[in-house]
Amino acid sequence: MESASVPRVRPPIADEPVESSRDGWSPADPGPLGLAGFALTTFVLSMFNAGLVSKAGEPVVLGVALAYGGLAQFAAGMWEFRTGNTFGAVAFTSYGAFWVSFWAFVTFFAKDIPAEHAAAAVGLFLIAWGIFTTYMFFASLRTTAAVALVFILLAITFFLLGIGESNESKGLVEVGGWAGILTAAAAWYASFAAVINSTFRKSVLPVFPLGR
Repeated sequence: MESASVPRVRPPIADEPVESSRDGWSPADPGPLGLAGFALTTFVLSMFNAGLVSKAGEPVVLGVALAYGGLAQFAAGMWEFRTGNTFGAVAFTSYGAFWVSFWAFVTFFAKDIPAEHAAAAVGLFLIAWGIFTTYMFFASLRTTAAVALVFILLAITFFLLGIGESNESKGLVEVGGWAGILTAAAAWYASFAAVINSTFRKSVLPVFPLGR
């Protein structure tokens, strides 16, 4: 019987390819998919939050939140468990669940909250995710600078939106929208770097590994 061993945690979106598992199967890196799903959905919603697109079109976010930001990112998180990457598994599964819960809230549950309590409820939801993102940022300091940048920008975005919603401050929500656009851009870069580096089998775009 083989002795138990602690699996090596692979920093997500690293320059080197994913190593084969002990059964000989070499999985593709699910990180770029998770980041891409997160980036695109965040970008679309943030365009509305920043006031760059009319709020009348905001329901377009719901489909992409469920399919790409939600289900695709959740699946990436499940695959990260298979690669032994605890950080990636927790991050992608959690944010996939965030987008599914966002879709469910807007579609089914928002109408059940009395109008006078809606702002506080949405603010609490966003601030709670800001707290989660903050401790994930500290964990990300052992991954890459590209990924860590995503997490610090995302934490800022959640807190700006949460405080803005709680206080019904349109200006603060718009600032949070701009922070969300920056977050999406950082996530897209991290995803693109991972895809291009994997495709060309060399470091074409830097991601700056941390804590090696």
